[in-house]
Amino acid sequence: MTHHPRFGVWGMVYGAWASLHHPEDPVDASWERNKKLVLEAEALGFDSTLIAQHIINPFGEEYDQLETWTTAAALASLTERIEIIAAIKPYLVHPVVLAKQALQIETISRGRFALNFVNAWFKPEFEKAGITFADHDERYAYGKEWIAIVRELVSGRPVNFAGKYFNIKDYQLRPKDPYRERPTVYAGGESEPARDLATSSADVYFINGQPLFEVQRLIEDVKRRPRTGSELRFGLSAFVIARETDEEAQQALDEAWKLSEKDKDNRAKIFGNADPKTVMFHTAIKYPHIGTNGGTAAGLVGSYETVTQRIWEFADAGIDLFMLQFQPFESEMRRFAEEVIPRVRAAAEGRIPASFIQQVADRQRATDGVTPP
Repeated sequence: MTHHPRFGVWGMVYGAWASLHHPEDPVDASWERNKKLVLEAEALGFDSTLIAQHIINPFGEEYDQLETWTTAAALASLTERIEIIAAIKPYLVHPVVLAKQALQIETISRGRFALNFVNAWFKPEFEKAGITFADHDERYAYGKEWIAIVRELVSGRPVNFAGKYFNIKDYQLRPKDPYRERPTVYAGGESEPARDLATSSADVYFINGQPLFEVQRLIEDVKRRPRTGSELRFGLSAFVIARETDEEAQQALDEAWKLSEKDKDNRAKIFGNADPKTVMFHTAIKYPHIGTNGGTAAGLVGSYETVTQRIWEFADAGIDLFMLQFQPFESEMRRFAEEVIPRVRAAAEGRIPASFIQQVADRQRATDGVTPP
């Protein structure tokens, strides 16, 4: 490994990223909790935080939901180093308005802001508000125009755009970004339109957690697509369960599955309200997991050494940023920072013997029992 992978944490926008019934992780999506969490993550050495976007909580409207963009602006003013990524669903905000907000947060953060394009999957959020929830591919067609406009506006260039969805005439935003050309653009999704959009319009492609060979296939496929500009980078979502031994981690995973049984009704609501064309939910059926966006399907479950090795293998495949979830979030985040990050950095600097690396890799293959087709 010739570089240091970056590590990020998901903001607690829902109040929990796994079970809603964990005795040591009460559901709390408050601003105060998120502020403390991100400030601690920055102090612990995490590089990034992702603030997902929903207006109402997909797990149930009785639960609180953190608002993304006001939170991003507030965190920008309180933090010093950590990257702040705010998700955005294009149908909810006009690109001119969103671009202006993005530039302002970029200025507040002194060049640490990024926006994450998401196509949306939660239908009630739109339908109850009287906002059209268009077909999956049409949403991507709309989003392609939307992100093209936003990229130009946040770069300070005048925009004249005549498309199917937008008609913008001689629009230019000031002040320009004083720190770099523009904020970073992230995009995710595994459908064909999602891969095309990420290739054409994003700086970083976010991949939901899944086994290494699936991630390698996605990266290879996206890299084959036509692209202009800088090389596309890659991020991976994952839920981490790391312990002293593989056996202890497996026990913790077993307990997480028991707790997960209590959330069956909430999961059924989510699946019932999701766009059936969203690939993420098909992947979830193929690879059951704890957490969201692939969660434990990425395989970051095991001893500190096993998790280190798996991170290393994903990094060698091209993953630059690992966006992580935990439960209980704060205590497990600290454990990861204290036990795993130093091991990853030691590996990156070549301080781990090759014989040890091979031993861990052999144990991983035996544990996984997964052979790529």
